[in-house]
Order: sequence, then C-alpha cells, then structure tokens
Amino acid sequence: MAMEKENIQNLLLRIGRKMVQENGTEALTVRKLSEASGCSVGAIYNQFSNMDNFVLIQNYMTLEALAKELNQTHETSDAFADLNKFLEIFVQYVLNNKNLWHLLYRFHLNNARHNYTYFYMRQIVKIIRIIKSLLHRIVPQMERPERALTAQILWMTIFALSSLLTNDILDTFSKVNKKTICQLVVNTYIAGLSVLEGKK
Repeated sequence: MAMEKENIQNLLLRIGRKMVQENGTEALTVRKLSEASGCSVGAIYNQFSNMDNFVLIQNYMTLEALAKELNQTHETSDAFADLNKFLEIFVQYVLNNKNLWHLLYRFHLNNARHNYTYFYMRQIVKIIRIIKSLLHRIVPQMERPERALTAQILWMTIFALSSLLTNDILDTFSKVNKKTICQLVVNTYIAGLSVLEGKK
C-alpha cells in the first residue's frame, strides 16, 4: 500500500508539473488536477493534505533541479567569470522554466510564514553555499560571518530580480536586457564590496 501511495503521489506531481509548464500557475487547482489525473479531489487531499503542500513539493523539485545545474559549472582561475557563469545559468534556468519559477516565487511571496521543511531549505542552502564559495575567491579577506551574510543577501537579491524575468513588465517602459540585469546588479555590488574590503 505504501508503494501504491507513492506511485499516486508521483503521478499527481508529474501531471501537476506539466499543467503548470504548459498553462501557467492559474492552471493548477485541485479540481483541474483531479480532472487531468482521474483522481478524486478527496484522493488528492488524502495524498498531500492541502494544495500548499503540493506546491511546496513542486517548488522543492524546481530548486533541486536548479542546484544541480549550478553545481555542474567548472571552477576556473577567474572567479569573476565563474560568478557571471553562475548568474548566466541561473537566469537561463528561470527563462527556460518561467511558469515553474513563477509558481515558486509567488508561493514565497504569499506564504512568508510558511514553515519550510529541512529538505526544502537544504536546496536553498546548496545554492547559497555556491555563492559563498565564489565570494571567498573574489574577496578572500572577508571574514567568514560577513561572507555568509553577504551570500544570503546576494541570493535574496537575485531571487527578487528573478521576478522580472518571468513577466514582461520591464518591456513596457525599459529597454534593459533582462538576461543581464542580474549580472549588472551583482557585479556592481561585488565591485563596491571589493573596494570597501580593500580599505579595511
């Protein structure tokens, strides 16, 4: 029975993910998921308790896939180039998965008090660790506590900027290249940080 339940969960997750990818976040409702999967609304709630938990697992899958892509980058002798490669991969991932990323971003925006599981947070920590490692190479004189805080700030910054990648709001009043906006902001921040650290 446990395996059967796991199979039903995987089926629902797979179908729900496809619904979001093809039709956007508005397509993901318990009734539409029920129609697409052939499972009753009650069966879906029996598997996930509520749709927030269903979305949370979808977002975990998205972050896990992103972390795997970011971890595939090879370290070179140029830390700045590696940082920009990191940002390039991040931006391309968001652009390639706009609807899934919108689901993730909107969930965090509207559920600030949600208690995220250890496994979910571990995916975010993996990404922050990559940023922290890059910072250590770019600004080696930075103290560890400050580096940890800065890595979190940079993650929050690119996460906030990512919302601009999933819609066309910038296109209505600006000709800024959305693909490079994260690089422009982060590189400017890092350059200023390097100068400040050098004066200490």
